[in-house]
Amino acid sequence: QVQLVESGGGLVQAGGSLRLSCAASGRTFSTFPMGWFRQAPGKEREFVAAIDWSGGRTYYEGAAEGRFTISRDNTKTMIYLQMNSLNPEDTAVYYCAADPQAGWGAPSYGYWGQGTQVTVSS
Repeated sequence: QVQLVESGGGLVQAGGSLRLSCAASGRTFSTFPMGWFRQAPGKEREFVAAIDWSGGRTYYEGAAEGRFTISRDNTKTMIYLQMNSLNPEDTAVYYCAADPQAGWGAPSYGYWGQGTQVTVSS
């Protein structure tokens, strides 16, 4: 069993940066690939980034590539999403997730956090 708690969301101006954190509990955390997803009002949940169990391999959705960086610290059971050059289209609730069931980019992970709101003003 894995429990996930996100933090670090907030209001930021366009062009600014935020760092999201996700604290994980559970003995098997370090064995799971992890991902970040987001969901804007009226839209489906979409993939943002994912990282393998060791942190050695990462995968990004197109709009996140080059602006966002996913990382993890297994000793602290944490994953992070550094977001730079934010724009209003990045406004959404951001979720961390563990244990992908159908590929890293599909919203079918076994465990989800409650989400943290990111709002980017123009």
